[in-house]
Amino acid sequence: MVKNALDFQSAIVRNGHAAAKITLNTGDVFEAGNSKSHGSERDELCEAKDLWAVEGKEYEYGFSLFLPDSFLIVPTRLVIAQWKQKCPHDSACSDDSPVMAIRYVSGRLYMTLQTGTQEQVIFQTTEEIRNKWLDFKFKVRFSRLENGAINAWLNEKQIINFKGITSYSTERGYTNASMFYFKMGLYRNVMPEPMTIYIDEYSKKEIENK
Repeated sequence: MVKNALDFQSAIVRNGHAAAKITLNTGDVFEAGNSKSHGSERDELCEAKDLWAVEGKEYEYGFSLFLPDSFLIVPTRLVIAQWKQKCPHDSACSDDSPVMAIRYVSGRLYMTLQTGTQEQVIFQTTEEIRNKWLDFKFKVRFSRLENGAINAWLNEKQIINFKGITSYSTERGYTNASMFYFKMGLYRNVMPEPMTIYIDEYSKKEIENK
């Protein structure tokens, strides 16, 4: 993210005394488009490399997001959280979409899964989600086999129970035993208006299979 995009403030918090505030302005961390994608801009938090998930293991994620009531409802592509599969350097997979992503477009909050050429919507709602905390919990196993899994809860209500492939394949350029990293914040196609999101209560742990 660019300098000054991140602030720790106490006016809007989920728990405790402070929460992260990320404000995206047009042109922040700009990436030009190509034949497959539009130009993009982003300000995101990314988990440290030693926290990245390993293919075949199961993990639990928790985090809370808050979009203020002034948050724009626009048709512009917007990702507010995503899990990316690490692509080897200079490989053709470098422009692949995230394996999992939480998106907010035209007033629709939805989650996508993509492990090939087609994107699959595995959850969606058009209920008003602004001006309230969204408490997410995920239990995930990334796998290019059928033993992959995604279980998700939003405000303690289960919204996803998926079993199947949750990883891109070796044929797309990914290595065996891939790594997956989590990011959250604001990533969108270029637009002139600013956006602000609040983040709190992030946690992650590996689930030991007994």
